[in-house]
Amino acid sequence: MIELINIKKSFNGLEVLKGLNCVIESGKATVILGRSGCGKSVLLKLILRLISLDDGKIIIDNVDTSTFTESEMQPIRKKIGILFQGSALFDSLTVEENVAYPLLEHERIPQEEIRRRVKEVLSFVELDGTQKMMPAELSGGMKKRVALARAIINKPKYIFFDEPTTGLDPITARRIDELIIRTTKEFGTTTVVVTHDLVSAFTVGDKFAFMHDGRIIFDGKPDEILRSDKPEIQAFIRESQWKRDSLQEKSAAAGL
Repeated sequence: MIELINIKKSFNGLEVLKGLNCVIESGKATVILGRSGCGKSVLLKLILRLISLDDGKIIIDNVDTSTFTESEMQPIRKKIGILFQGSALFDSLTVEENVAYPLLEHERIPQEEIRRRVKEVLSFVELDGTQKMMPAELSGGMKKRVALARAIINKPKYIFFDEPTTGLDPITARRIDELIIRTTKEFGTTTVVVTHDLVSAFTVGDKFAFMHDGRIIFDGKPDEILRSDKPEIQAFIRESQWKRDSLQEKSAAAGL
């Protein structure tokens, strides 16, 4: 379980997080929803301590990591896999080398075992036989799946997905959502999905946390958010519905 208590973060005097509180429950998929630019990705970086915390507490598995040094954070980070928004693959490395990177960086494992584990996770994300390909040869969806393979190769307890469906067509986005669900179930991970994609959120989420103005203003089940009377949430839902309806109308007009 991850507990976020009164989290505050500013950049150049601009408050991004203003006393945010949230509990990420073990074994479930928690979706952190909100408009683009509301601070969702900042929150993930704070948990990982990729950026420093201004105030508050981050408690991971009953351990307060708020003041941890870089060396103290290393064991914590080993528990967490992350799929970055842009996939963050190394352009100069093959798919196999990208996926194997966490093992090479943190473990002492024979090359034969590394190849076996790379093959295993690539098969899980439906990318058998791509080991020797370069990132430039991959589609956007394939890059996301390679990044997911890299995130799970260490069998982490937690996996963070930062806007996993951004920039993908609906069919590819659906495949990524299905993989998120499979990962949570088959690996028994605690999953955190940061997104503004309402369709994806309802597909993968067991629990929703809605961010607005630097705080969590809703924390509950997916069906409960639809009944929320908070105007910020209703506006977000209406806008998401309008976008879907508009896209369907344009597709129908184009004869698609």
